[in-house]
Amino acid sequence: MTDSGNAMLLWQVIREDDNGNRYRVGRYATRDEAQQTADTLGVSGHRQMYWIERIGQSVQ
Repeated sequence: MTDSGNAMLLWQVIREDDNGNRYRVGRYATRDEAQQTADTLGVSGHRQMYWIERIGQSVQ
């Protein structure tokens, strides 16, 4: 997918594993869509953490 194809995907879901490695799980058009994905993935009971952030804003 080209960058222009991602122009409207303003929200991303980030996963952090138990070793502190971070990965982008996916990009989404709406905050609600991203939050629903993070919530669904977070119920697995593993030690990974999932959160959402707006593209261009990162959690330090």
